[in-house]
Order: sequence, then structure tokens, then C-alpha cells
Amino acid sequence: MAPTIATPITDSADIANFVISKGNGVKGLSEMGLECLPQRFIQPLEERISFSNIMPQESIPIIDMSNWNDPKVAESICDAAETWGFFQIINHGVSIEALENVKDATHLFFGLPAEDKKKFLKENSPSRNVRFGTSFSPKAEKALEWKDYLSLFYVSEDEASASWPSVCKDQVLEYMKSSEVVIKRLLEVLMKRLNVNEIDEMKESLLMGSKRINLNYYPICPNPELTVGVGRHSDVSTLTILLQDEIGGLYVRGKNDSWIHVPPISGSLVINVGDALQIMSNGRYKSIEHRVLANGSQNRISVPIFVNPKPYEIIGPFPEMLTGGEKAAYRQVLYSDYVKHFFGKAHDGKNTVEFAKI
Repeated sequence: MAPTIATPITDSADIANFVISKGNGVKGLSEMGLECLPQRFIQPLEERISFSNIMPQESIPIIDMSNWNDPKVAESICDAAETWGFFQIINHGVSIEALENVKDATHLFFGLPAEDKKKFLKENSPSRNVRFGTSFSPKAEKALEWKDYLSLFYVSEDEASASWPSVCKDQVLEYMKSSEVVIKRLLEVLMKRLNVNEIDEMKESLLMGSKRINLNYYPICPNPELTVGVGRHSDVSTLTILLQDEIGGLYVRGKNDSWIHVPPISGSLVINVGDALQIMSNGRYKSIEHRVLANGSQNRISVPIFVNPKPYEIIGPFPEMLTGGEKAAYRQVLYSDYVKHFFGKAHDGKNTVEFAKI
């Protein structure tokens, strides 16, 4: 751990230089032993979570996937996607070893010296598909989020082997490979309720043509109540498959402005509907606002896989959703335009989906 410094960095330009340009991330700030949160990270009051709005007795569904052929399992998945937009799965078939290895690899990457991580900053990275960064969209944000990340866009195994950081690429590739079966099965089940009975090559490109995995690191924060790990947003994916560690901190939007904690369950995966699937299902499946709290006592990691349409795909309600006379709630949108809109602004709840509404 870095020694405590006599004069903490407080100036906004110095913060940006140290955290973003020099590749130290918020992990570097955390390890300085700061006694108070720099102003650049203090969120507006309305973006901080109020503990009076947390519903401790509520929980998202937990679905046991031991028997994929049980119609009740399929029913539970579809009901959860319609009602909650979030659910946890256990006994899903991805080995505990693969899950633990990718968590260990995440700690290994973020444990590297800043000089090594800096090689993967946007301006230095050997590939546009590999990016180390901090917060969400620093140029668009008034207040930064307390998070570092490594984002890996999967093109092919060869490309990943050549350009992903050596300290974590094998474990990440193994985890992505071992999660393919569960992703396909979930989508097959969800499609059947929408009267899409076969995921052919065209539908496969539309639903899961591209994948991105993030390794997220949330360091100990001196004033966690003043900031956020991740601000309110819904994902732009078709589905997101999230691996949490044992620390916790993920909250999803409940009813009446409430928030519900998603407790870590050993060996589980958290599944959530993304905006793309909400649009394609014409609003039947719902992408839900979620956020991550900063932590004052422990470092936290998480590893989401974002299952997306290919960038050149046009997303809009499936024809199958409109055959009975149902009106389209969303227009046809080029997926890369949708994603560009999302990343061009700070996190702002569910507002991104308005971009596609008719």
C-alpha cells in the first residue's frame, strides 16, 4: 500500500491527472490514506442513496437452474424478466473454479503498478477493444464515480490472446467460454415467451452478436455516503451476466422510489435485462435501474458480461410482438447509435431508452 501523503490531492485538475491520465485510478487515491473524499467525487444530494429508501425485506428472485427441462424453471425466468428485470441463478453449470479464477485475475490486474495499467488507457492501448479507465464517462460527468475498470470487447480468441493483459486474459476467456451455454439457454427460454421459437443465425447476431466483459474494482472510500460506485442506470445490453464477490453493494430499483440490495450468494450469477431486450420485446421484458454503493471498509470487485447485438444491427420490436395488433412502443434504431448516446452522457437512470421511444 502506498504511504500516506502529507498534502492530499484536492485540486480538480490534479485529481484528473493523477487518477485518469497517469493511470492510478481511484485505487491510487484510496491507497494514499485520504481522510476525506476529494470534491471531484462528491455526488449531488439527489444522486446519493438514502437508507430510508432501502427495502431490507425485499429480494430479487433466486432461480435454481439444476433442471433446465422443468417448465417451472422457464416460467420463473420469464416471470422474473417481466416483473423484476433482475434475478439470480444458482446451479447454472458454470464451474466454481472458473468463477473464482476470474475473480482472482481481477485482483491481479488491479494489483499491477500504475505504469502497467496505464498501457491500457484509451490513448495507449494496443487495441481499441481493450480499455482501462475510471468512473463512467469522466468528460461528461459533473462528479466522478468511485470505480476503476478494465473493459474487454470480445472479437475473437486470437485477438484477445494478442491484446488482452496477460495477467488476466486466460481466466477471463475461460469464464466467457464457460458462460456461453447458460447465456444461450436463458435467451432461448426468454424468446419462447415472445413467440420467437428459434434463434437462427440472424436472431443470434441480433441478440448476442457481440460481448464485452468488464473487470470492475471499487476501492475503499473515505466517505462512501457522499459518492457512488456506479450511478443510476440501466444497461444497454440484451442481457448482463454479473459475477459479484462476497462484499455486496449492488442495488436495484424497486417500487415507489425504493432500492433493493442484491445480496451476494456464493456461486450465483446475477442476470439482468438490458435496454436492447426491452426494446426488442416491445417493453414486455424490462431493463431496470440499478446502482452500486461505495464501501468504507472493503475493496469490492465485480465482473459483468454484457451480451449485446452486433453494432451494425438495427434494434426494434420483434415482428412476432406486433402480429396481434400490438403497437410498436419503440422505433428502429442502429445499435451503435444507441450505445454512442449512452456513453456520451453521465449515468441518468432510465433516460437512455427514451432515445428509442416513439
